[in-house]
Amino acid sequence: MLAHRNRLELLARLGYAARGLVSLLIGSLALLAAAGQGGEATGSKGALQALFSQQWGTALLVAVALGLFGFALWRAIQSLLDADGLGGSWRAIATRTGQIVSAAVYVSLGIFAVSLIMGTSSGGGEEQATRDWTRWLLRRPFGRWLVGAVGLAVLGASIGMFTKAWTASFRKHLSCGRTVAAWVIPLGRAGYAARAVVFLVIGGFLLVAAWQSDPSEARGLGGALLALQEQPFGRFLFALVALGLAAFGAFEFAEAAYRRIAAPNEADLVKGTLSSMRDS
Repeated sequence: MLAHRNRLELLARLGYAARGLVSLLIGSLALLAAAGQGGEATGSKGALQALFSQQWGTALLVAVALGLFGFALWRAIQSLLDADGLGGSWRAIATRTGQIVSAAVYVSLGIFAVSLIMGTSSGGGEEQATRDWTRWLLRRPFGRWLVGAVGLAVLGASIGMFTKAWTASFRKHLSCGRTVAAWVIPLGRAGYAARAVVFLVIGGFLLVAAWQSDPSEARGLGGALLALQEQPFGRFLFALVALGLAAFGAFEFAEAAYRRIAAPNEADLVKGTLSSMRDS
């Protein structure tokens, strides 16, 4: 049981590191774009493609793909088994729902990384994928309401991230001394604030797409960053957000090292699986 728990913990920590690397790449490429050094604003898939194009890119991407799948597994455990001890309040249920959605997102990213390694990637960008699923939702019954609901959920996630940045509530999950916390907590604040701004923009565009019933209005992460550039003082705001995303990447590496991870044993997994089957 202990060995099983240790393997899950190792996967979770590798997952935080993989998530950190992706965010660090997104922020770094955006910073280069802000400085006019040839970079470009991109999303998670673009960051993986940039990583793959580097020397030793295949080996790095294999490790990142494993980490992304590990992080997805950890997110599912957090949600279904309440590994963080959030409880059953409405606020906790909203958080745990977000965790299972996050698990699905990182599974899709892991699959994309594998497709790059295998040479089977279609090459479709994150923006096109965002518009495709928005178009698919709009064609469903009450499609505009569904897209609007997703937009509101993204805005809710943005508010949650702003709250984390303001209160630094994430510190309760860290096990580190004051010296380490002195630089880890500011990184987390900056990172969550930057992500909150990006999610705010993405949610706003989804609401516009729902209102106009136009999937071309939807934006992914890269599109949201580009939209920031087009605003008054956009270059300055874009640079700040890019720096914050890079800071979040560094914070995720710190989480990989210092986060408290209550990995379940086999009995917990079986119990949680049976409970989920009964609830369904």
